Order: sequence, then structure tokens, then C-alpha cells
Amino acid sequence: MARRPLLAGNWKMNGLKASAGELDKIIAGAAKLPAVVDILVCPPFTLVPGFAVRARDTRVAIGGQDCHSRSSGAHTGDISAEMLADAGASAVIVGHSERRSEHRETDAEVRAKAFAARRTRLLAIVCVGETRAERDAGKARDVVGAQLDGSLPSGEPGFVVAYEPVWAIGSGLTPTPGDVGDMHSFIRERLAALYGENAQAIRILYGGSVKAANSKELLGVDNVDGALIGGASLNAAEFLAIAGVYR
Repeated sequence: MARRPLLAGNWKMNGLKASAGELDKIIAGAAKLPAVVDILVCPPFTLVPGFAVRARDTRVAIGGQDCHSRSSGAHTGDISAEMLADAGASAVIVGHSERRSEHRETDAEVRAKAFAARRTRLLAIVCVGETRAERDAGKARDVVGAQLDGSLPSGEPGFVVAYEPVWAIGSGLTPTPGDVGDMHSFIRERLAALYGENAQAIRILYGGSVKAANSKELLGVDNVDGALIGGASLNAAEFLAIAGVYR
């Protein structure tokens, strides 16, 4: 079945109020693109409210980079899904490899966050991916399969999966299209085992050193329904060039 592509920009811990100018360029450029792709920008939380106002009634949606599983409480420094929704976000990234490694997030915690997103009607982008050591050991499928089993919410699938080989994120290294196709095919099969026919509607994004120069090749792989883009999304021209693949 045809799945509408999604390009999501993860700004990570980058951006100040002056970065609104870059968002404005993305909004202006997105308006000129064919309406065949969804475009999402996920800035730091401090920018979400202002960005949501600027992006209202445009082709660009605004998302968060993480959320707590609880709706409120004594969790200093955390942001709930409800807070993101109240700030104008329509999506949230959960389980990114940097959260899994730097904050020791478990699959169970990622699943709880995905449920929180569902509770708040945010689109959860659930990230999975293996390290270089795990791939070299022939365990890439085992690792990603276990993350899918443990991180995805049960019930109706209203989420997106993002496959990000940890070793390719920000490293300049990129898997071959064959490697990406093999893993995305495996993920599609795993989703079918978990969700039956509903799995065909779930979008699978690729992430890891995606840039304009390699986007056409990567986004043309079977079962790649868009991308989760890091550094390249901070530059409007680069981000829009990637989006321009879809015509």
C-alpha cells in the first residue's frame, strides 16, 4: 500500500530564538514543494511554542524530542506529552539512541513514552538501531527485533518507526542501500508479526547521516517511508533539498 512519506528534522540540542529565521525558510520552501510529503521539525523544547505559532496553517508541523511517560508530577527537568501538546506540538521522538545511551533509557521506558504520546494524540516516532559492535557481531537483527518487541505500544498502531544505525548517526558513515533495504524489510516483517494487516500502514523512516547528496538513493529504497534527519535539518536549504526528492 502507498504510505505518505515523512521527513522529520531532529534539531537535538541546537537552536536559539534567532533560529526562527531558519524555520521561516523551511516553511517558505515547503510551500513550494508538491503536497506529497509530510514535513516535521523537532526543535529543543524552549523553541516549540514559538515555532508552533510560526508554523500554524503551513505545510510544516512541529514536534518534541522526548517526553516523560507521566502526565505530571515530581519529575524535575522533564516534559510531559501533555505539555508538548499544549505548546503546539503534534509529534514526539521517543527512544532515540542518544536517549538510550546517555540517559540509559530501557525499551520499557520507551514503550511507556509511546503510550504517553498516544494518550495525548501526539504522533510517536519510535527509534531503534544497533551499534557498530552489534552489527559486526552479526546481531543487528536481534538487537533491532528486541527493541521493536519491547518499545512499541500494543493495540492500534498510531506511530512511526525510525531505524537509525547508531554507528551512522553524525559520523558521516552510511549503510549501503542494500543494508538499509534489508533492515527495513526485516522491520516490516516484524511489524506484520506484531500488528497483522495494520502493519502495512506504519511508516518506517531511515536516519543516520542523511543529507542532500545521498537522499535520493536512500529514500528510494523499498520500505523507506521518509527520514529522521539530524544535522542536515538545521540548514533550511539542505533540508528542503532532501524534501525535494519527493515529486
